Amino acid sequence: MIDLNLKSVWRLTKAALPFMPGGASIVNIASRAGRDGGGAGSLAYATCKGAVMTFTRALAKELGARKIRVNGVCPGMIDTDFHNNFTKPEVRQKVAAATPLGREGEAREVADLVAFLASNRASFVNGTNIDINGATIFS
Repeated sequence: MIDLNLKSVWRLTKAALPFMPGGASIVNIASRAGRDGGGAGSLAYATCKGAVMTFTRALAKELGARKIRVNGVCPGMIDTDFHNNFTKPEVRQKVAAATPLGREGEAREVADLVAFLASNRASFVNGTNIDINGATIFS
């Protein structure tokens, strides 16, 4: 879990940085679980995604002088093949019911946010982790 969700972000960033010009942008994928600890059984996943969020904020400070922006996206429950295969329908229904919008997110919605953050339209957005979860409400 740590190799997949944390070390890969670190290694890819380290490999790409020498080739990134000023004005470039990095968009990391974190998770809502990184903010709230996730559900039962997701300790390692939530820990890694929380670390990605911290890495994002710290890297934005490190790379600001080079004019490279770094942001993160924190999806909630998104309708993907992963959830189609591994998440019980009753869990998905519970999450959708706890969302004021009353549904799961769509992959294209996350992709649109990533595209925005990578674009020049987000030229003053730096060091943030943006939730995209329909305002899911859990205690």
